[in-house]
Amino acid sequence: MPDPLDLTGRVVIVTGGCRGIGHGIATPFLECGADVVVCCRHAPDDVPVANGRHAVYIEADVRQPDDVDLVLTTTLERFGHLDVLVNNAGGSPPADTATASPRFSAAIIALNLIAPLQFSQRANTAMQEQDDGGCIVNIASVSALRPSPGTAAYGAAKAGLVNLTETLAVEWAPKVRVNCVSAGLIRTEQSHLHYGDEAGIAAVGATVPLGRMGEPADVADACLFLASPLARYVSGANLVVHGGGERPAFLDAGRQDASRNVK
Repeated sequence: MPDPLDLTGRVVIVTGGCRGIGHGIATPFLECGADVVVCCRHAPDDVPVANGRHAVYIEADVRQPDDVDLVLTTTLERFGHLDVLVNNAGGSPPADTATASPRFSAAIIALNLIAPLQFSQRANTAMQEQDDGGCIVNIASVSALRPSPGTAAYGAAKAGLVNLTETLAVEWAPKVRVNCVSAGLIRTEQSHLHYGDEAGIAAVGATVPLGRMGEPADVADACLFLASPLARYVSGANLVVHGGGERPAFLDAGRQDASRNVK
């Protein structure tokens, strides 16, 4: 039986693939034999590399339609086809919702929802013309599935991305499969901005049922599955990768209250 994770000859685009989760996604695709293109606004210190093979870097802002066209055109001219698009580029700094400016909110929604839609539209055009079609994987967040205090526009945009995934899976079938990975608490080089020092990161990890924060490789493995023949009948799905989620606050609050009542 052929190895379902042997992606030799497959062509993959990973947006925001120059650092963090995106870098962590691009590298295993290279390890599995795929040709990988990453696009970011700024040249990375090191492009993803595996087994002596490097990802192709293209400077692009995924919010700009002309830049998206450049990435697609360059990829197709170099490799002749496109099999997988991973819409990973996204994120948001924390912001007080009551005072966040309209411009700030619009920019966050543009990056996390409109950009994946535009990139997917252009990728779909190419994939529909291919005998084997293709697949699209959108990287969402648990912020789409629960309250997102401090990042309201981000959470709302990611919720939109989950719905967009389901819609495109219907519209673009059967040639193109579209799925979503909703990532939980993932440790990257920017974790300190949200969780503080190592002690803070460890404390946050301890709240996850599996006992740790996720790593980019955990998200990457989900993407590999969804892009592989193993997921040939999976489309419109939202694969939640969060280590079991977040422990409900009432469990610990109830225990603390009970302990105070014990004499």
